[in-house]
Amino acid sequence: MLSTLKRSFSTSARRMSAAIITDNVRPQPDKVLRDIADYVHDYKIESPVAMETARLCLLDTLGCGLEGLKYEQCSRLVGPVVPGTVVPNGTKVPGTSHQLDPVRGAFSIGTIIRWLDFNDCWLAAEWGHPSDNLGAILAVADWQSRTAKATGGKEGKQFKVKDVLEAMIKAHEIQGGLAIENSFNKVGLDHVVLVKVASTAVVSKLLGLSKEQTIDALSHAFVDGQALRTYRHAPNTMSRKSWAAGDACSRAVNMALHVRNGEQGMPSVLTAPTWGFYDVLFKGKEFTFQRPYGSYIMENVLFKISYPAEFHAQTAVEAAMTLHSKLQALGKTAEDIESIRIRTQDAAMRIIDKKGPLYNYADRDHCIQYMVAVPLIHGRLTADDYTDAVASDPRIDALREKMVCVEDQRFSTEYHAPDKRYIGNAIQITLKDGTVLDEVEVNYPIGHRMRREEGTPVLLAKFERHLQGRLGADRTKQIIAKSNEKVGELDVDEYVDLYC
Repeated sequence: MLSTLKRSFSTSARRMSAAIITDNVRPQPDKVLRDIADYVHDYKIESPVAMETARLCLLDTLGCGLEGLKYEQCSRLVGPVVPGTVVPNGTKVPGTSHQLDPVRGAFSIGTIIRWLDFNDCWLAAEWGHPSDNLGAILAVADWQSRTAKATGGKEGKQFKVKDVLEAMIKAHEIQGGLAIENSFNKVGLDHVVLVKVASTAVVSKLLGLSKEQTIDALSHAFVDGQALRTYRHAPNTMSRKSWAAGDACSRAVNMALHVRNGEQGMPSVLTAPTWGFYDVLFKGKEFTFQRPYGSYIMENVLFKISYPAEFHAQTAVEAAMTLHSKLQALGKTAEDIESIRIRTQDAAMRIIDKKGPLYNYADRDHCIQYMVAVPLIHGRLTADDYTDAVASDPRIDALREKMVCVEDQRFSTEYHAPDKRYIGNAIQITLKDGTVLDEVEVNYPIGHRMRREEGTPVLLAKFERHLQGRLGADRTKQIIAKSNEKVGELDVDEYVDLYC
């Protein structure tokens, strides 16, 4: 019997091996790879709205990076692997004295950008932060520009800030376009897979790769081991979520450089039976797309303007701030509250509805109850409010215990609607004396495209505040003067030098 089973297993193994060898005909590249490469290499950015939004996005993202450096845990992660290493003509990390190779530079810039969860956001079937890609884009553009100047143009390529803005628009479009109808979180994968793919695509173009080489590089981005969402969810939430995008940026640059040095790709990396991305990691489903690549994502991107809070809670925080004022007007405080009901979207229920103890900064900025409790008590929500010092206030957990979250189907529907993309939340408070305060509902935050005119001055004030906090008043004035509508005309390296 045993010998029969061995012969059967051996026969099956030979048949499988034979099938693989028989099918060893290299196919045409997967359409998804080809479409991305065509877009990166051929599409012309002609939208003034996209370019102006990209300028605002650049400023806001760099400002968030400077603010992130305030925190020791962030600053310890950035810099060279070997302390003291300086790479001649390498990538400079804004807000620091580091000058690094582009791979480590991409990690460092990507990490400081994402640390406070305060940069832009795109919400659809998959969530994410398209400006994370600036870590890779700026690292490569800066390094290439410095190299070009140092070698008299024999190596590298000189880039303008305009080139960075165009690369940002395309990275936003790739990441956001893939996210509209394809949920990576539902199969347990983290959204930084899309940072890796988008960054690989645009960095390949910046490095001078051909369209075919870009396809090869993209195949490496998809075949690369993908991050699990474990570090974003209870009971394992931790600070890796703040450097995961930096890791994705560094991997993107590394893979594009490998291909530039002659590494081949895998044309059917997505569709290959058994071994491809779809079969291994996406439950056999193929990607679907709502719209062709253009400049839609950048034009409609969401800015985190007022609060460093996970985006699904932004409108909840706005509502809580309004209710704090109402409590004050009544001569009441958070301690007079009996119960709180939060109406929210399905995505918030899945990501940030969290009971029980919160162990660290990363845990707290992904808990809607915490992000509502702090403004109800203090009338504010800042990055410092996620620290242990603030979290030790027993009133916060006491208030969290009084909250219940319920899904509002309208909020969930409008969240996905292409003409809306709202992120609604509503809060109703019942006081201990039986008084029920009028519910406060906010359908979309100040960073939404519907409030762009209102939000832009506040966004620029946020940028100025972050500059002054790290670089001082004189340097802040200098950067603001250079960061106007003509910033695209500046050399990338000269603009980066202003931040260092």
